[in-house]
This record gives sequence, C-alpha cells and structure tokens, in this order.
Amino acid sequence: MARWQEIEDDAAEFAAKVKARFEAGTNKTIATLRHDGSPRISGSEAAFRDGEITFGMMPGSMKLRDVRRDPRIAMHSPTIEPASPATWPGDAKLAGIAVETRPPDGTAFEGAGYFRIDIREVTLTYVGTPADHLVIETWHPDRGHQRVIRK
Repeated sequence: MARWQEIEDDAAEFAAKVKARFEAGTNKTIATLRHDGSPRISGSEAAFRDGEITFGMMPGSMKLRDVRRDPRIAMHSPTIEPASPATWPGDAKLAGIAVETRPPDGTAFEGAGYFRIDIREVTLTYVGTPADHLVIETWHPDRGHQRVIRK
C-alpha cells in the first residue's frame, strides 16, 4: 500500500489529474462494507494533506461503524456532468485501507473518526482526444502507472 505522496513522486502528471478530479467538487462517494459484507455507499468529503488523502466521519454514523469493523474502502471523485460526452472531464477512484489518525488541529468532535487512506489502487478514466476512445490510467504499488486505451 502507498501514501499519496508516493504516487505524486512516481507519476506526477497522473497524480495531478487524479487530484484535480477529486478537488472538482466537495462531495465524494465512499464505499464501505456492512457487517454482512454487502456494500454501503455514502457521501463524504476528503482532503489532500501532507502527502496523504484524509477524511472524517461523524460520530455514530453507519459508515464509521463499517470502517472501524472492516477498514477496506473505495472512494469516487465528484461526478461532473459534461455538456457533451466529448467534454467529459473523467472520473477518478481509489481503493485502500482506512487508517484511523488524529484529527486535524481544532477540528475534533467527540466520537468522530479521522482517517488517512493506505492506497492499493488508483484509477482515472476519461475520453481521449479525439473523442473516439476511452483512456484508463491506473496506479498500483507493485506495478506503478499504466495506461490503456479502449476503442
């Protein structure tokens, strides 16, 4: 698994595009695992801080219970609706392990959870130029950055 800083160091251009997709809006979607193993998706905010991707959860939330029981998560960037398919900016997603951390200074709420993500994979998908193909870029700790074109 990797810190966000490792991805920036290894594949700076890719990391910048992924970060831009995540920062395009406030609301990300996080997927956690319920006690029975079924998926749960929820809204979440996230931030890139000090070489990490961090996020928090309100006290008593179901997603907080999920993550404290099973820390495997996936996170999806905000969805931006394009004027046309050719202008779709793409989306980014990542998967990894939520690791509980100390809250940022001055932001602690009693019972809340604060996390960083140990990253297992990052994916960026967008329409290529010309707009006749899909580009899928990925990063994995053991394989680094890869790019695939699908027509």
